[in-house]
Amino acid sequence: MITALLVVGILVFLIVVHELGHFVVAKLFRVRVEEFGIGYPPRAFTLGKIGDTEYTLNWIPFGGFVRLFGDVGDDRHGKGSFADANRGAQALVLVAGIAMNIVAAWALFAIALHAGIPRVIDSATENESARLIIASVVQSSPASVAGITIGDEILAVRDVSGSAPTVLTPEAFSEFVQTRGGEELELTYLRGQEEKTTRIIPAHAVIPEESGKPALGVAIVLVSTESLPWSAALREAVPATKNSFVMVAQGLWGILEKAFAGKPSLSEVVGPIGLASIVGDAARNGVGEVLKLAAFISVNLAIINLIPVPALDGGRLALLGFEALTRRGAPRLALQAFNAFGILLIVVLMVTVTYQDVARLIFP
Repeated sequence: MITALLVVGILVFLIVVHELGHFVVAKLFRVRVEEFGIGYPPRAFTLGKIGDTEYTLNWIPFGGFVRLFGDVGDDRHGKGSFADANRGAQALVLVAGIAMNIVAAWALFAIALHAGIPRVIDSATENESARLIIASVVQSSPASVAGITIGDEILAVRDVSGSAPTVLTPEAFSEFVQTRGGEELELTYLRGQEEKTTRIIPAHAVIPEESGKPALGVAIVLVSTESLPWSAALREAVPATKNSFVMVAQGLWGILEKAFAGKPSLSEVVGPIGLASIVGDAARNGVGEVLKLAAFISVNLAIINLIPVPALDGGRLALLGFEALTRRGAPRLALQAFNAFGILLIVVLMVTVTYQDVARLIFP
């Protein structure tokens, strides 16, 4: 129950932040905002009214919305009409929601880094604790054959004589392995809460570009969970947000490539039910991990809203661009059909993804 409430809370917060962007910029350009709703209709009750805007709480808790006077397909004109605002103002109102999700992601990453989450560092300071983590494993390498997987924490490495690196850093570990080609090494590592030991022999030609050097076939990084001061956290949140954008964009492009190749697959897409499991895992690792996940979801919302699909901001921006090129507005009936198609597509996708979430629970 707590995990479910946490999922709803994260989604509502991020979508309300998105809609707040539309709301603020609409107000700046004197576009009338008729309603700012938390949740989706039917309406539960009205929180109040300030000026022309009603503030409401609605029964369906997954998000929020702003209702603009003269919005797309509304065809109402006059003072404060969105339809009568110049196209530059309309574009800024639409982009503002996406911008707010980007800002929210940056802020959430900064708070998470200040709270203390795992982050890759070049070297540990004197009072900083750090762990040596497996970042990747080369297929069919000695490490892969020995059962080493991504995320394992290296605790120790020794040769047959009992020698070990004096300091366990990525550089010291690599140098130790490279000078013991063909020798059996004892590797102790932590997976989850379980400590394991395996015997492994470094081999040549494991890494093509370094074929002359013995290797285990792993990439290792130094990871720290120490809290960052606010100044450093705000600075480090910028590349964290950028890296998340790249990761999400690459994942989305991979899905689109499969679809264009005639092999559509949504197996890697997670819906609200699947998200509950991910949020639950994050919650068990502390508040920092929950904030980091919320930041990642915010990046997802920003990118998804950029997709030129009807009913999303990207689709509305594409329509606005079309109107700017043709120098005339689209017919009202066409706009309504355009939006109805977009909503239907989103509903179909949500049903499909939810079905897959349930299937994963039943047949893990």
